[in-house]
Amino acid sequence: MIGERLVRRAATSRGFLKVAPHAVPALDRAVHRLSRGRVLLSAQMLPGAILTSAGARSGLPRRTPLACMPQEDGWLLVGSNYGRSDHPAWTYNLLRHPDAEISWKGRDIPVTARLLTGAERAAAWRQLLEFWPPYATYQERVERELRVFRLTRA
Repeated sequence: MIGERLVRRAATSRGFLKVAPHAVPALDRAVHRLSRGRVLLSAQMLPGAILTSAGARSGLPRRTPLACMPQEDGWLLVGSNYGRSDHPAWTYNLLRHPDAEISWKGRDIPVTARLLTGAERAAAWRQLLEFWPPYATYQERVERELRVFRLTRA
């Protein structure tokens, strides 16, 4: 458990939050491509997947490595953007084009995304905080409400 505590502390440190938004996705995409979808570096801390969604404006495919919370019927995604002030681009993509694909454990799975609101979001948020407590720190650092999406198999 000490290792897990250290990882959680590091995930909310100022230094990590400055470097991670740029370095982690680039490394994840490269390793994912080289391993033919079998490995994500960030998944060593938290379950991860590659989301492929259509760009909100361009409609072109956008591949984004993301932490996710697997569930029996799909996955939960949080638009934390590492606690930065803006919503991440992938959340706009899903709002505009909810049909997407997730690469999960080397398999590409068609999914439909739905933004959670109200009581459903509150219940999911409680589960997410138990799963990865640093989300609370990310939420405290911004004025916006972090977007939470549920992905279900299409």
